[in-house]
Formats: sequence, structure tokens, C-alpha cells
Amino acid sequence: MDLFTPLFDQDKLHQHFKTISDGRVGRHYQRDEILRWMDGFPDRDNKFVKEFQTTFNSSFWEIYLYATFREYGFSFDWKHAAPDFLVTAADTTFTVEATTANHATDGTPEWGEPLMPEFFENIELNELNRIAIIRLANAFMSKSKKYLEKYANHGHVKGRPFVLAIAPFEQPGFHLQAYRPIEALLFDHYVDEAEYLANPERFPNGPITKSLGSVAKDNGSEIELGLFQNPRFRHISAVVFSHLATWGKVDAMCQNPDAIISSVWLTPEGMKRAVVRASEGPEKITDGLRIYHNPYATNPLPLGVFRREGVVQFWGDHETQSLCQEQAENCLQSRTAMTFLKGNNKDFEEQVVS
Repeated sequence: MDLFTPLFDQDKLHQHFKTISDGRVGRHYQRDEILRWMDGFPDRDNKFVKEFQTTFNSSFWEIYLYATFREYGFSFDWKHAAPDFLVTAADTTFTVEATTANHATDGTPEWGEPLMPEFFENIELNELNRIAIIRLANAFMSKSKKYLEKYANHGHVKGRPFVLAIAPFEQPGFHLQAYRPIEALLFDHYVDEAEYLANPERFPNGPITKSLGSVAKDNGSEIELGLFQNPRFRHISAVVFSHLATWGKVDAMCQNPDAIISSVWLTPEGMKRAVVRASEGPEKITDGLRIYHNPYATNPLPLGVFRREGVVQFWGDHETQSLCQEQAENCLQSRTAMTFLKGNNKDFEEQVVS
């Protein structure tokens, strides 16, 4: 599969694709890493290259998931056109449907605003999280409906765990949401970081979790929170999520000696920052991955399927309304990738924050 030879005029190519395929020195490290990720990945409907070049994010997310599942040693069954993956881990066979949270029709795409210092100075975290929750909910509901209407009675789906894999790309600075909106959507657990940053003395033990119940859309209608706190979505066994499965992940793993990776890791001893060259970095493809299990699932996904150091898993106890977790104090929190490129007889710097 030839991903990188452009099939369309420049005005039809996605901004990210134009960036990674521009032929400048150093890009080959990134392209080679993507090709390693997708080794053996089939183009089942002969549309994958077109979509990678024109819409990008959803295709990139599928490549990431495929590489992650391979890293786990899952086996793949490609006989069925949908859902996106039918995989087996040890004694558990399950299906995975991949989706992305995208900008609204009248919204700004995630690449549509330069992330300059003034952007971060003026960011309103609660507004960013509100938008993220709404767009994540849209992706969740769309795929939930698709499962019930199209997938539920398929022989290879019925009676097996169904996993929804969601990645956020819905607005400029989307990576700043971390995992706050997805946990609010699924478990109605929301951390108000803006409140904490404004008055840290009121929270000596750090930000606290609160229940919001719902969030309002621009038209005034309400988005329900806590989707995994009742049996309504029992058909969805778990949600796989990562706000760090971005092009920065490629930079962090591509062995480019000119790429500098600054990352923050949560450890049992507290937050730790690491600044290293990509060729020396510790980041793995599974770092940043989070699995949210539905306590009401008709076909639960065993915790052992995704259990790995650095992979955070959450599950709710619907009797106590508490959120249980593992590896939450041993995981990647954020990453900034800076690549120094040479071209046109001058040095310049490209920064990817993710």
C-alpha cells in the first residue's frame, strides 16, 4: 500500500498529509515509522490511501490501533468488512470499532489555528472540555446506534465483547483535554482544572473530582454524562481512548536524531519530566493508552486483555458509584515533540504539541 505518493491536487490533500509528505530532510524517519506500524495492514475496501491523504485522522487512528494490537500479540481475522477489527487475545475474541471525535461543521479543525504562546495564555479549559465532551458524545452515540442497527446480529459480533475506540481531534489544542472529558462522559467524573489553577490553596491535595450531570450544547440542549453508570449502553463493553496517539507519537518513536521529545510521566513518586532525543526516548506505542470498562456490559472485556505496564484501565462499581483503576500512577501524561529540519539552505524548527 503506497500511502505517501499524492493521488490528488494540493487543495484536496489534508493539511497533515501535506506536512509529512513534503520531501524535506528528516521526514523519512516519520514515514518509515508509519510503515512499520502498518506492516501487514490490509486495504479491505480500496479506499484507505484516499482517506489517509484527504481526511487523515481517522485513518491514522486505525493504523495506530492496528500497531497497538500487534504489539499486544493479538491475532486478526479480516474476513468481515465490519466492525473495523475482529481480534483474538488468548481466549477472548472481540470486535473493535474505531472512530474519531471531529470538529463541528461550523467549528475550527484542530490544525486550523496556530498553537502560539498566546493560544495557551488565552485558553479556557472548561470551554475546551465542554466542546470535547460534546464531540466525544457525538462519536459515541453514532457508533452505538450503528452497532444496534447494523452489527448486533452479525455472527462474528454476537455474544462477544464490542469495544469502541475513540480518539479526539475536535479542535485546536485538543490534546489539552487529556482524559478529563472522556471520564466525564462515561462516568460523570470531572476535574475542574481551571478552578484548581485559579485557587490552588483551596485544594492542598490537588484538583478534586465533581459530578456535572450534563453539559449544555450551544443550542441549549443537554448532553447526558455518566453513560457507563446505567445499563442503557450495556452493548458497549469498553472504550479504548488516547489523547496521545497523534503524530507526536510517531516523532517520539521514529528514531530521528534531530527530534527532541519532552514528556511528562506520572509515577508513584509524582510527576516527572523527561527531555530526550527521539533516538533515545523511552516511549512505547502503548504509552498513553486508556481502557474504560463498562460495569453493565452484557459481554464484559476481561481486564487481562489490555493489562500492561503504563496502560491505564478504569472500571466502575455501579453499587458504590466509585471508579476503580490500575496503572493510573504509572503512565504518560503529555508530550511535546520538536523536530529540527534542514531545507532551503536554512535551519528551522517545527513544533508538534501532543
